[in-house]
Amino acid sequence: MRNLYAALNNTETLDNENDHIMVQIRLHGTKRQVMINAMIDWLATEDFIDKGFCSKYNIRTMQAKTTREVCLADGQPSAMGPITHTAKVPMDICSLRELATFQVAKLPNHEVILGMPWLKQHSSRIDWGQGKITFESEWCTTWCLKESPTVYAIREDEAREENLKAEFGATQSKKDKRIQVKLLDPQAKLPTRGLAKAAGHDLYTNEERTIPARGQEVVTTGIAITPPEGTCGRIAPLSSLAVKHQIAVNAGVIDSDYTGEIKVVLANMSDQDYQIRNGERIAQLIAETIVERACYQVPRLGETKRPTKIWKYGEVHNTDLRDQRASFWKVLPTTRHNHRDPQIQQKRRTNKPRIG
Repeated sequence: MRNLYAALNNTETLDNENDHIMVQIRLHGTKRQVMINAMIDWLATEDFIDKGFCSKYNIRTMQAKTTREVCLADGQPSAMGPITHTAKVPMDICSLRELATFQVAKLPNHEVILGMPWLKQHSSRIDWGQGKITFESEWCTTWCLKESPTVYAIREDEAREENLKAEFGATQSKKDKRIQVKLLDPQAKLPTRGLAKAAGHDLYTNEERTIPARGQEVVTTGIAITPPEGTCGRIAPLSSLAVKHQIAVNAGVIDSDYTGEIKVVLANMSDQDYQIRNGERIAQLIAETIVERACYQVPRLGETKRPTKIWKYGEVHNTDLRDQRASFWKVLPTTRHNHRDPQIQQKRRTNKPRIG
């Protein structure tokens, strides 16, 4: 008996005498999104998500109000339970995004199971004779069916193989500390390291551009990157360009989820135009560790020894010194030749109060 997987749209094709179908969904975890093949099972009384899957993709779970046992059709306890947590996660199916509620369980064969609660919400009609499943709710006809009802079906074993590849790829990406680079232009160059222990990879331009004197230009590289897990990219200036030609880099943080072309903002601090040649080194790319922290409001901050006021350079903070300086200048003659009088200049150098 074959089980079919289909990218969900208007009507999905099933095989005869089947009781479930595999559909492609996108889940939005707290840190990233993941595409996975979920099973629609009309025999499941709840919507389920695997506990290990939630942990791996940072899908937030909440303590359930009551602990529930999971039983099989014959009434025997299932190895999936007990259910102690639930998860609410944004889920995309076709052009619809909904906030799905799942029971967190230990699923042996699937990552996500969409059962009767989800089917009822979408008024799903399964025609076993015709081998079709149709979603007829007003919600679906308003949102889900914006796209054309094209069906893409594969066998369930192929769908599960895709899930395994996705899981393996996610595990490998955490272990792999290399920067993934995609060439958007055949003439573009891969970033290179000048030395084995160099902190950054040199970036090359794939165009010619003139950086005007006292101005700046955005220069393309023809590449897109994905930094290693838990890092972001930072574009830093090259010492050689900075010292010889006064070329600096403005801006330069590349978020881990940005997959567009890397462009470098080059600023010319000199009084002469600078010509950038195609294939020239223009900056360096450094992968930096991200410490993800949330911000929250507090009524007051902790006490420190550092003053909160930023004083201007050379300002006198000591009242006695200020008074001493004021009285000192009062006793000096006020002629316009004071600055030329050697005796007054010597007195100023000798008696001028020091700050500190």
